[in-house]
Amino acid sequence: MTRGAYRLARAGLDRPSAGLAGVATARARGPAGPFDRPPPPFIDSAVPPEQPDPGVFEPAAASATRPPLGLARRPGVVGAIPARYGSTRLPGKPLVEIAGRPMIEHVYRRAAAADGLERVVVLTDDERIGAAVEAFGGEWEMTPAECASGTDRIAWAARGWDAEAVVNVQGDWLIDPELISRLAFHLAEEPDDPVVTLAVPATAEELGEPSAVKVVCDRAGRALYFSRAAIPYARAEGGAAPLKHWGIYGYRRETLLELASLEPTPLERSESLEQLRALEHGIPIRVLVVEGRAEGMDTAEDVARVERMLARAG
Repeated sequence: MTRGAYRLARAGLDRPSAGLAGVATARARGPAGPFDRPPPPFIDSAVPPEQPDPGVFEPAAASATRPPLGLARRPGVVGAIPARYGSTRLPGKPLVEIAGRPMIEHVYRRAAAADGLERVVVLTDDERIGAAVEAFGGEWEMTPAECASGTDRIAWAARGWDAEAVVNVQGDWLIDPELISRLAFHLAEEPDDPVVTLAVPATAEELGEPSAVKVVCDRAGRALYFSRAAIPYARAEGGAAPLKHWGIYGYRRETLLELASLEPTPLERSESLEQLRALEHGIPIRVLVVEGRAEGMDTAEDVARVERMLARAG
């Protein structure tokens, strides 16, 4: 059994609904502070392998191949899922039902199926979301409603964590667990990279779509710029292939806290892209070009589309 599948079974997530007995017991035994709960135990690598059942998508292609199993047991990387209630386009979005389960459960299950994470936790500003996470056996923490972004919400919680790094898993995305693992393993293997993120080849249609963020990189795979515009401009053939950025990040804890302490920067304001804050302050962002699937759910139409995909998948 893989560590991800074992974690699902330990939390009761291998069943459609489960109580929170294990998590609640851990909370009751732990210190009074909300961030001092002990992490789940590491899993013996001798356990025979089985494939987890994360839900909508098949595992990512070979570009996201796992490193050796020993790396999966390295401690200190937390999977954090920010989930606020007050979405403008889809109020109460984390609780919107998709194929009989709340959106946040689908996201949590996929993160819990990833390898390389010590724990997975939902960070919310609303008790209703916390109650939904408890109902399926997940872990959550309350954060202030005043947090301006998901990054700020994670940084607020991470101040109380004893973690080396954090993977920010968006609460309204369904993404291949293998891609979450790719970020976790990179953080373990490359301690000099303060921030790491993902990109995929961009289509011609996405180049002209402002909601599809593009990224250009240097020869070492570090981001030069992120933009909603079509970059690079294809004046001649044979140039750099366009890349679409996926907004999932891995941070060193100290880098995350530093970024959250900085004021928004001019380019960040112009593009409304908070990752530009890092570049404007000289903090490098490593970009991993991958293959795989990710589906964002910002509107009711997106939810209906994902439900149809689930129905087709059986």
